[in-house]
Amino acid sequence: MALVDRALAPSQLMATTLLLGLLVTGHGGGIAIYWGQGGQHGKEVSLSATCASRRYQFVILAFVFQFGQGRTPQLDLSGHCDASSGGCAVLSDDIRSCQRRGVKVLLSIGGGGSTVTYGLSSPADARIVAAYLWNSYLGGTSSTRPLGDAVLDGIDFDIELGSVKFWDNLARDLKDMGKNGDKAVLLSAAPQCPFPDAWDGAAISTGLFDFVWVQFYNNPECQFSAGRSAFLDAWKQWESVPAQQIFLGLPASKDAAGTGFVPAGQLTSQVLPLIKGSPKYGGVMLWSKFYDDTTGYSSAIKSHV
Repeated sequence: MALVDRALAPSQLMATTLLLGLLVTGHGGGIAIYWGQGGQHGKEVSLSATCASRRYQFVILAFVFQFGQGRTPQLDLSGHCDASSGGCAVLSDDIRSCQRRGVKVLLSIGGGGSTVTYGLSSPADARIVAAYLWNSYLGGTSSTRPLGDAVLDGIDFDIELGSVKFWDNLARDLKDMGKNGDKAVLLSAAPQCPFPDAWDGAAISTGLFDFVWVQFYNNPECQFSAGRSAFLDAWKQWESVPAQQIFLGLPASKDAAGTGFVPAGQLTSQVLPLIKGSPKYGGVMLWSKFYDDTTGYSSAIKSHV
């Protein structure tokens, strides 16, 4: 069995505490980005290069797209590596490289699309999934760790289909396993901007989530194109949830979403000034690294975030 080096836990806990302290006291925003779904195109750069760019505060690995209800969990890092054959264990060095640079690396569960299949059937099922995530990616031990022996910083909930129940149980179980294992587990969520989110709403309301990056795209009623008033109303509703920080989720390219793309100049001149003074403003989340590589969006907005 692969044994995780628990000696890393105190330093990781200290770094997490420092990060949250800086965010809460308002020392500027950061950029979170999803990585892992552009490898098949040959244009999404490696994980280590992503973090070496120093443009991102969080990198979210996407996705564990199959789990729960007796399903065998599966990780898909489209084109980067084949998790089913153990080929993604090579990413351990990249993950540690990111963490040494101060970048938090989270694993996203869920996602959308015709090939994903996930859901939870009961509190017991949530506990099983939590144990799998803890032992396979976080501070526990397992004979099969898809990303090798690197210890990720947390779990991201990108729940977009299936069951709407028991995600709060999963969040509690993950936090409890972290406490019992002397490892701070960060939790984030990526709800749709209509409030409250149909899938993640109950989980977010537990107050256990550190970061919520709200998808202000593919939702015409609340994205910025709906008008300043509708956008701000949605933002203020999301600010009411008991999370440490709220991020503005956007596509990094017109091609990255059906609707909701905001040109970089418009974002920095018209959108960010509306929300940067908000008590819980944490920055901007982008979908995804593949699209950011094609547009340079994060580079254009970083100094304004």
